[in-house]
Amino acid sequence: MALTLTERNAMSFGKPFPPPSSLPEGWRQGFAWDTHGAVAASAWPDAKALVAHGAALGVLQAVMTGLQQWLAGEPAVPVDLRSLHDADRALVTQVLGDGEVVVQCVPDPASADDVSMQAQETAFAGVWRVRHVQHSQCVLDTIELGDFPQAMAQSACDGAHPMSPQPTVWPAGTANAPAVLQELHERAQRWAQALAAGGPRPAHHVTNLTLQPLSPTDRRVLDEHLGQGSIQVLSRGHGNCRVSPTKTAHVWRVTYFNARDMVILDTFEVGGVPEVACAARQDLQDSAHRLSDLLQWVELA
Repeated sequence: MALTLTERNAMSFGKPFPPPSSLPEGWRQGFAWDTHGAVAASAWPDAKALVAHGAALGVLQAVMTGLQQWLAGEPAVPVDLRSLHDADRALVTQVLGDGEVVVQCVPDPASADDVSMQAQETAFAGVWRVRHVQHSQCVLDTIELGDFPQAMAQSACDGAHPMSPQPTVWPAGTANAPAVLQELHERAQRWAQALAAGGPRPAHHVTNLTLQPLSPTDRRVLDEHLGQGSIQVLSRGHGNCRVSPTKTAHVWRVTYFNARDMVILDTFEVGGVPEVACAARQDLQDSAHRLSDLLQWVELA
């Protein structure tokens, strides 16, 4: 189960997250994600302004419907914003604000698909602004409802493969990497078997690399053997944290940083999308309550 917003805040270091240099320049374009400031809270405009912008109000009502659908266990239909006029879109952006998690998906250079995806959690946890960008132009602008954007989760799975067999000869200086890979391989197999059987999913398994006596060669072997997936998640809900899938199915890298961008905890996690990147059900319930209050307030205007 994902941690709640209160639990995430309790674990926060209260410092902004400096984005890793591996992310492409300009990847935050179109998002109000300030890496040197606080998370921007939702700001309610004058109620009459929302009444006067019926299209923006209609989007918020559709978001409310989507939250109710997701909480009821039904598929939540994304809300398409492309037909909105600039004033209506700006009003929706103002009301929803910015949250704790931002996601970037960059297409594989070898792929013919040159569309990248960007997702920002809003100040309403579980409400995600998702944009598809091609040649620096937004070609799709939607709001998704749920614990994590589904298009991003699918992208993390696309191109992933079972772990490659371990070599019989390791590079000089290799010490503990083979044992770590064997552990991850066994756990990933259990997860894949549970998914194939359609039964209960096993609990996520975490391998703490910070406590492992790993040599530089060990770390290089792990990176080369597991690979790097197509998405990166930056989260401030558990402190300054970067989450990314590996090329190995069901294996994720979760790394925590201090304010100086130095690693303080480095882990591999086997399972679905790591909880640090997801909104908890309780948070979506809270978002539904707050959005319901806003819509009722507008009705009384």
